[in-house]
Amino acid sequence: QLQLVESGGGLVQPGGSLRLSCVVSGGSSSDLSVAWFRQAPGKEREAVSLITSPVSSNGAAYYVPSMRGRSTIFRADAKNTIYLQMNNLAPEDTAIYFCAADEAVIWALDGDGTLMDKYEYRGRGTQVTVSS
Repeated sequence: QLQLVESGGGLVQPGGSLRLSCVVSGGSSSDLSVAWFRQAPGKEREAVSLITSPVSSNGAAYYVPSMRGRSTIFRADAKNTIYLQMNNLAPEDTAIYFCAADEAVIWALDGDGTLMDKYEYRGRGTQVTVSS
């Protein structure tokens, strides 16, 4: 059974950086497109970023507008790990961050967070808190 485990969350001051990790076990990450989603208290879930499979697709990266330019998604398939590097964090980035994976590419340019429900594999999330 393939599983995803996120880590790397924590408390960071505004303007700081965090690198989130999504470790894939029970399968090969290179076969999967992996996305990050987030959900803040009282808010709808939203997509953050996607990186497609280098095997079945072209390994391309996509970002929602609010994260473009200050985040980077990349993969280390030799380690079965996908990362999300986030810089210049702001209090509004406070949320639980989830990774989700699927053999298909599931993404919407508007950052539709409900698409996470379509992913076959989903992690339990890691908390990111941006506060001074």
